[in-house]
Amino acid sequence: MVGSSLSDTEKQTANTRLKIGFVLLVAASMTLMALQVDPTPLQLAAVFGIGIGIGALLLWFVLRNLREYRTTLKNR
Repeated sequence: MVGSSLSDTEKQTANTRLKIGFVLLVAASMTLMALQVDPTPLQLAAVFGIGIGIGALLLWFVLRNLREYRTTLKNR
């Protein structure tokens, strides 16, 4: 059987990049939506900051549920 071609360090780096990308995607999406109402630069910065917080919360929620789902599958 063929194993993974990535080392543990490379897997950790890839996972970290995916997490950061997910959070930035949520923040950028919120910022682009805010552009529709002609905000000031300060308001845009605030929306981006709030988007980072919401993205981090969504990431935590998804990872927590994924962890619970995996343990449910292992117990079968």
